Amino acid sequence: MSVSLYDISIPTYRRGLQNLASFLDKAEAHAGASGADLGTYTAARLAPDMHPFTRQVQMASDAAKGGAARLAGVEAPKMEDVETTFPELHQRIAKTIAFLDTISKADVDARHGATIDLPLPGRTLTFTAPDFLMQFSLANFLFHVTTAYALLRAQGVPLGKMDFLAGGQAPPAA
Repeated sequence: MSVSLYDISIPTYRRGLQNLASFLDKAEAHAGASGADLGTYTAARLAPDMHPFTRQVQMASDAAKGGAARLAGVEAPKMEDVETTFPELHQRIAKTIAFLDTISKADVDARHGATIDLPLPGRTLTFTAPDFLMQFSLANFLFHVTTAYALLRAQGVPLGKMDFLAGGQAPPAA
């Protein structure tokens, strides 16, 4: 049995973004209950040379929409990185999920043999579509979701492993 590129990518991006939205919900509830300032959360960094929480959410969004677009051979929507509040971050996540919902299984799976060029500062990485997904895109996406999770945990937000894996919900039945 083979697994399609779509089945590996789009549901994973979507679920990760939904979980990220649930992290925001828990952070807002925690701030309300503890009197914490949400601005402390949005500005939080794990290290001085790392991006703050808001940028981690933006980059998770960028990784999902950019990965999906490259896999489907379509243009990703432009999103200005101007979000500074939790409502704005929620909106960004919702817009990204709405874009993912426009990506068809047929479009992604038809590009299994495609070459994907990823321009970076000073160089371009070239991948086959499966290699792009499995060696770069998913790792990049999960890095930013994980970092956002860790930033909130470091601020005392009561998140656990199941929040990361299933947004606090029971995992889907196999």
